[in-house]
Amino acid sequence: MNTALLVIDVQQGLCEGEHDAWESATVIARINTVAEKARAAGALVIFIQHESTSGYLTHGSREWQLAHGLHVAPIDVRIRKTTPDSFHRTDLEEVLKRHAVADLVICGMHTEFCVDTTTRWALALGYPVVLVADAHTTEGNAHLSPAQVIQHHNDTLTNITSFGPRVRAISTENLRIGA
Repeated sequence: MNTALLVIDVQQGLCEGEHDAWESATVIARINTVAEKARAAGALVIFIQHESTSGYLTHGSREWQLAHGLHVAPIDVRIRKTTPDSFHRTDLEEVLKRHAVADLVICGMHTEFCVDTTTRWALALGYPVVLVADAHTTEGNAHLSPAQVIQHHNDTLTNITSFGPRVRAISTENLRIGA
């Protein structure tokens, strides 16, 4: 299988309190379904965790931990990052090359930051991306509701043509890995 699932920043601190992403419990359930499909197809499953050097999301803190309810298998890979780009200053690209990954499936948190940046960089590196349209979320902002941010990114990312590889937005229900 030459596909990898990237589960970006589904961490406890982004699923509770003031930073609770919109419909986080529902999105986690969808991500679990996607991860089950990926593992069943023999795809590599990678959990990426954002961290800061102090304060919020400090490595090892309760907030930094993967979210409650997220199903992680012993064979899954974990990668730590310090920027919105899951490739920048991480070994993600080396892991993908080592496993001969050619295609990515992306889901997670927060849509307009880490999901967007990682998706764009994946395209720049030559990876076609399936964005799981209903398995990424955000807090929203002063101008757009979370639903608007998500829809905007589903529409915008799928219209990027300049890199060659493309993004396809597919729902959890319609996602087929390895088919």
